[in-house]
Amino acid sequence: MSREKSGFTHVNEMGQANMVDVGDKSDTKRFAVASGRISLTGELIEEIKGSGGKNPKGDVLAAARIAGIMAAKKTPELIPLCHTLLLDRVSIDFEIKDQALICTCRVSLTGKTGAEMEALTGVSVALLTIYDMCKAACKGMIISDVKLLEKDGGKSGHYTFKG
Repeated sequence: MSREKSGFTHVNEMGQANMVDVGDKSDTKRFAVASGRISLTGELIEEIKGSGGKNPKGDVLAAARIAGIMAAKKTPELIPLCHTLLLDRVSIDFEIKDQALICTCRVSLTGKTGAEMEALTGVSVALLTIYDMCKAACKGMIISDVKLLEKDGGKSGHYTFKG
């Protein structure tokens, strides 16, 4: 089965992993938005909201925001076959909802390939950082629902999660 029929662009005709050649593609404006959640106890949420340095490891959300931004920038070092992208912007935001922290990562750039993996990596590492900083208080946190919410740009155009 050819890779065009299979939909797996990172697999060559012989079934081997390869990096997609984007050399002939035009630069276009692109963005991606991903989100995920970490379930917490009410007590832990209150502690995080007012952490501002009270947590033994420091301000939980500030550290998670920086970790998520750094992770998005280092995605090609973490995910095999991802292209190195010059990101124009990465933002990490948090919202408290239903005994959980919702993390959203927005990535934008002008380039030859999309930023979905950068947004997903940013969210994942931000949530893992929250877990790491709070595990002494609660080991039962659950990271879930990491997903691409929206992306635009390139050949495949616009996508919005419909879940």
